[in-house]
Amino acid sequence: MSIDATTLQLGQATHLPTSPEEARLDRVPNPHAGTSYLARFTCPEFTSICPVTGQPDFGILVIDYLPGDWLVESKSLKLYLAAFRNHGAFHEDCTVGIGKTLVELLDPTWFRIGGYWYPRGGIPIDVFWQTGEPPKGLWLPDQGVAPYRGR
Repeated sequence: MSIDATTLQLGQATHLPTSPEEARLDRVPNPHAGTSYLARFTCPEFTSICPVTGQPDFGILVIDYLPGDWLVESKSLKLYLAAFRNHGAFHEDCTVGIGKTLVELLDPTWFRIGGYWYPRGGIPIDVFWQTGEPPKGLWLPDQGVAPYRGR
């Protein structure tokens, strides 16, 4: 497998994008294409902005996918997700939009994203999206985030 490292953000000096639209997601060839395995990314400190109040929203994102020919390069994913910190969008838009963007980039065999958001206005909002039924035989562990419970 050969990767042109000069075109990736990995190993390069980069700046934090100011918006998701400015961010660049990189992909790399999957060295195990054709093998059924789950790749998981967890972003435990995801932040965006409420588009109505301008107040920060906090959540945990869990991204699971069965790669096809491509993997998302993790540094570019970190920068992309961090770019939401000043982005105004509802929880549903952030969660599903991130999922659709990654599916378009990677064309995975299967994909799901769970957005576990802390309460806004006293109500927690959790958002889940996937591309279809998980393939048979794929080890699919629980996303490991408990439902929100008041203290």
